[in-house]
Amino acid sequence: MRALIAFLIAVAAFGEAYAADLTVRVVGPDGAPIENAVVTFTPNGGASGPIRFSWPYQVSQHNLQFDPYILIVPVGAEVRFPNLDRVRHHVYSLSQANRFELELYGRDESRTHRFRQAGVAAIGCNIHDQMQAYIVIVDTPHVGRTNVGGSTLLTGVRGAGELRVWHPQLRTRGGAMVRAVTLSPTGMAQEHFQIQLRSAGGHAH
Repeated sequence: MRALIAFLIAVAAFGEAYAADLTVRVVGPDGAPIENAVVTFTPNGGASGPIRFSWPYQVSQHNLQFDPYILIVPVGAEVRFPNLDRVRHHVYSLSQANRFELELYGRDESRTHRFRQAGVAAIGCNIHDQMQAYIVIVDTPHVGRTNVGGSTLLTGVRGAGELRVWHPQLRTRGGAMVRAVTLSPTGMAQEHFQIQLRSAGGHAH
Protein backbone atom coordinates (compact mmCIF):
# COMPACT_ATOMS: atom_id res chain seq x y z
CA MET A 1 0.00 0.00 0.00
CA ARG A 2 2.82 2.39 0.90
CA ALA A 3 4.49 1.60 -2.42
CA LEU A 4 1.28 2.46 -4.28
CA ILE A 5 0.89 5.76 -2.44
CA ALA A 6 4.51 6.66 -3.17
CA PHE A 7 3.96 5.84 -6.83
CA LEU A 8 0.86 8.03 -7.06
CA ILE A 9 2.69 10.93 -5.40
CA ALA A 10 5.57 10.51 -7.83
CA VAL A 11 3.19 10.49 -10.80
CA ALA A 12 1.49 13.68 -9.56
CA ALA A 13 4.84 15.38 -9.04
CA PHE A 14 5.98 14.26 -12.49
CA GLY A 15 2.84 15.74 -14.04
CA GLU A 16 3.36 19.06 -12.32
CA ALA A 17 7.02 19.15 -13.28
CA TYR A 18 6.18 18.59 -16.92
CA ALA A 19 3.34 21.05 -17.23
CA ALA A 20 4.00 23.32 -20.18
CA ASP A 21 4.61 27.04 -20.35
CA LEU A 22 2.41 28.54 -23.05
CA THR A 23 3.43 31.70 -24.87
CA VAL A 24 0.58 33.44 -26.67
CA ARG A 25 1.25 36.21 -29.17
CA VAL A 26 -1.54 38.48 -30.40
CA VAL A 27 -1.09 40.69 -33.47
CA GLY A 28 -3.19 42.78 -35.82
CA PRO A 29 -3.78 42.17 -39.55
CA ASP A 30 -0.54 44.04 -40.33
CA GLY A 31 1.45 41.93 -37.87
CA ALA A 32 1.74 44.76 -35.32
CA PRO A 33 1.59 43.57 -31.68
CA ILE A 34 -1.65 44.07 -29.74
CA GLU A 35 -1.30 45.18 -26.13
CA ASN A 36 -3.88 44.62 -23.36
CA ALA A 37 -5.43 41.47 -24.81
CA VAL A 38 -6.51 39.15 -21.99
CA VAL A 39 -5.63 35.51 -22.62
CA THR A 40 -7.10 32.61 -20.62
CA PHE A 41 -6.61 28.85 -20.77
CA THR A 42 -9.38 26.74 -19.23
CA PRO A 43 -8.70 22.99 -18.98
CA ASN A 44 -11.44 20.65 -20.16
CA GLY A 45 -13.48 19.89 -17.08
CA GLY A 46 -12.71 23.28 -15.57
CA ALA A 47 -10.14 24.49 -13.06
CA SER A 48 -9.87 22.95 -9.59
CA GLY A 49 -9.23 24.67 -6.29
CA PRO A 50 -9.48 28.34 -5.28
CA ILE A 51 -8.20 30.99 -7.68
CA ARG A 52 -6.19 33.90 -6.29
CA PHE A 53 -4.14 36.60 -7.98
CA SER A 54 -1.37 38.71 -6.45
CA TRP A 55 -2.55 42.14 -7.61
CA PRO A 56 -5.12 44.31 -5.78
CA TYR A 57 -8.78 43.80 -6.67
CA GLN A 58 -9.32 47.53 -7.03
CA VAL A 59 -10.36 50.12 -9.62
CA SER A 60 -9.56 53.66 -8.48
CA GLN A 61 -11.13 56.87 -9.76
CA HIS A 62 -8.32 59.36 -10.25
CA ASN A 63 -7.95 62.39 -12.54
CA LEU A 64 -11.39 61.59 -13.98
CA GLN A 65 -10.20 58.18 -15.18
CA PHE A 66 -10.44 54.62 -13.93
CA ASP A 67 -7.20 52.92 -12.94
CA PRO A 68 -6.45 50.28 -14.07
CA TYR A 69 -8.15 50.34 -17.45
CA ILE A 70 -8.38 46.52 -17.40
CA LEU A 71 -8.57 44.50 -14.17
CA ILE A 72 -8.60 40.68 -14.03
CA VAL A 73 -10.23 39.02 -11.00
CA PRO A 74 -11.49 35.51 -10.17
CA VAL A 75 -15.17 34.66 -9.87
CA GLY A 76 -16.39 35.67 -6.42
CA ALA A 77 -13.88 38.49 -5.97
CA GLU A 78 -14.92 41.64 -4.14
CA VAL A 79 -13.57 44.70 -5.96
CA ARG A 80 -12.99 48.06 -4.28
CA PHE A 81 -13.80 51.33 -6.08
CA PRO A 82 -12.09 54.15 -4.14
CA ASN A 83 -12.72 57.73 -5.23
CA LEU A 84 -9.47 59.75 -5.21
CA ASP A 85 -10.91 62.73 -7.10
CA ARG A 86 -12.26 65.99 -5.72
CA VAL A 87 -15.58 65.37 -7.47
CA ARG A 88 -18.22 62.73 -6.91
CA HIS A 89 -18.60 59.66 -9.11
CA HIS A 90 -21.46 57.28 -9.89
CA VAL A 91 -19.97 53.94 -10.98
CA TYR A 92 -22.07 51.43 -12.89
CA SER A 93 -22.07 48.54 -15.34
CA LEU A 94 -24.87 47.43 -17.65
CA SER A 95 -23.02 44.31 -18.77
CA GLN A 96 -25.13 41.16 -18.86
CA ALA A 97 -24.80 39.01 -15.71
CA ASN A 98 -22.55 41.63 -14.10
CA ARG A 99 -24.85 44.62 -13.74
CA PHE A 100 -24.33 46.83 -10.71
CA GLU A 101 -24.55 50.44 -9.58
CA LEU A 102 -22.61 52.41 -6.96
CA GLU A 103 -24.51 55.64 -6.49
CA LEU A 104 -22.84 59.03 -6.02
CA TYR A 105 -19.99 59.14 -3.53
CA GLY A 106 -17.21 61.61 -2.91
CA ARG A 107 -13.49 62.01 -2.35
CA ASP A 108 -11.73 59.46 -0.11
CA GLU A 109 -14.86 57.34 -0.01
CA SER A 110 -14.93 53.80 -1.34
CA ARG A 111 -17.54 51.28 -2.43
CA THR A 112 -17.27 47.55 -3.18
CA HIS A 113 -18.99 45.05 -5.44
CA ARG A 114 -18.68 41.26 -5.59
CA PHE A 115 -18.52 39.68 -9.05
CA ARG A 116 -20.16 36.26 -8.97
CA GLN A 117 -20.16 35.22 -12.62
CA ALA A 118 -17.42 34.82 -15.22
CA GLY A 119 -17.48 37.35 -18.03
CA VAL A 120 -16.63 40.99 -18.68
CA ALA A 121 -18.06 44.02 -16.91
CA ALA A 122 -17.70 47.28 -18.83
CA ILE A 123 -17.47 50.02 -16.20
CA GLY A 124 -18.58 53.62 -16.62
CA CYS A 125 -19.37 56.74 -14.62
CA ASN A 126 -22.87 58.17 -14.89
CA ILE A 127 -21.44 61.69 -14.44
CA HIS A 128 -18.27 61.60 -16.55
CA ASP A 129 -18.78 59.89 -19.91
CA GLN A 130 -15.06 59.76 -20.73
CA MET A 131 -14.42 57.36 -17.84
CA GLN A 132 -14.28 53.76 -18.98
CA ALA A 133 -12.71 50.54 -17.75
CA TYR A 134 -13.19 46.78 -17.93
CA ILE A 135 -13.21 44.06 -15.30
CA VAL A 136 -12.56 40.57 -16.65
CA ILE A 137 -13.93 37.92 -14.28
CA VAL A 138 -12.34 34.50 -14.85
CA ASP A 139 -12.86 30.94 -13.60
CA THR A 140 -9.33 29.75 -14.35
CA PRO A 141 -5.95 30.56 -12.78
CA HIS A 142 -4.25 30.47 -16.19
CA VAL A 143 -4.60 34.06 -17.35
CA GLY A 144 -2.34 36.80 -18.68
CA ARG A 145 -2.44 40.16 -20.44
CA THR A 146 -0.34 40.90 -23.50
CA ASN A 147 2.52 43.37 -23.15
CA VAL A 148 3.66 46.02 -25.63
CA GLY A 149 5.19 43.22 -27.69
CA GLY A 150 1.82 41.50 -27.97
CA SER A 151 2.88 38.49 -25.89
CA THR A 152 1.96 36.88 -22.59
CA LEU A 153 3.17 33.75 -20.81
CA LEU A 154 0.83 31.27 -19.12
CA THR A 155 2.76 28.94 -16.81
CA GLY A 156 1.92 25.45 -15.58
CA VAL A 157 -0.69 24.66 -18.23
CA ARG A 158 -1.18 21.19 -19.68
CA GLY A 159 -3.60 18.92 -21.48
CA ALA A 160 -6.60 19.85 -23.59
CA GLY A 161 -8.66 22.94 -23.04
CA GLU A 162 -10.03 26.22 -24.36
CA LEU A 163 -7.76 29.15 -25.18
CA ARG A 164 -9.56 32.48 -25.24
CA VAL A 165 -8.36 35.93 -26.30
CA TRP A 166 -10.42 38.99 -25.32
CA HIS A 167 -9.85 42.66 -26.07
CA PRO A 168 -12.29 45.55 -25.52
CA GLN A 169 -12.03 46.59 -29.19
CA LEU A 170 -11.89 43.09 -30.73
CA ARG A 171 -14.06 42.97 -33.84
CA THR A 172 -15.97 39.77 -32.98
CA ARG A 173 -19.20 38.96 -31.20
CA GLY A 174 -18.56 39.24 -27.48
CA GLY A 175 -15.09 40.66 -28.07
CA ALA A 176 -13.41 37.24 -27.85
CA MET A 177 -11.76 34.60 -30.01
CA VAL A 178 -11.82 30.99 -28.78
CA ARG A 179 -9.66 28.06 -29.87
CA ALA A 180 -9.51 24.45 -28.67
CA VAL A 181 -5.90 23.42 -27.96
CA THR A 182 -4.08 20.34 -26.71
CA LEU A 183 -0.76 21.13 -25.06
CA SER A 184 2.29 18.93 -25.03
CA PRO A 185 3.22 17.71 -21.52
CA THR A 186 6.78 18.97 -21.93
CA GLY A 187 8.67 22.04 -23.03
CA MET A 188 7.34 25.33 -24.34
CA ALA A 189 4.13 25.67 -26.31
CA GLN A 190 3.24 28.62 -28.54
CA GLU A 191 -0.03 29.91 -29.97
CA HIS A 192 -0.54 32.82 -32.34
CA PHE A 193 -3.69 34.92 -32.81
CA GLN A 194 -4.30 37.51 -35.50
CA ILE A 195 -7.16 39.82 -34.59
CA GLN A 196 -8.79 42.97 -35.90
CA LEU A 197 -9.75 45.84 -33.63
CA ARG A 198 -12.51 48.39 -33.88
CA SER A 199 -11.73 52.06 -33.41
CA ALA A 200 -10.97 52.80 -29.76
CA GLY A 201 -13.23 55.85 -29.96
CA GLY A 202 -10.46 58.23 -29.09
CA HIS A 203 -9.38 56.51 -25.86
CA ALA A 204 -5.66 55.90 -25.46
CA HIS A 205 -4.74 53.33 -22.84
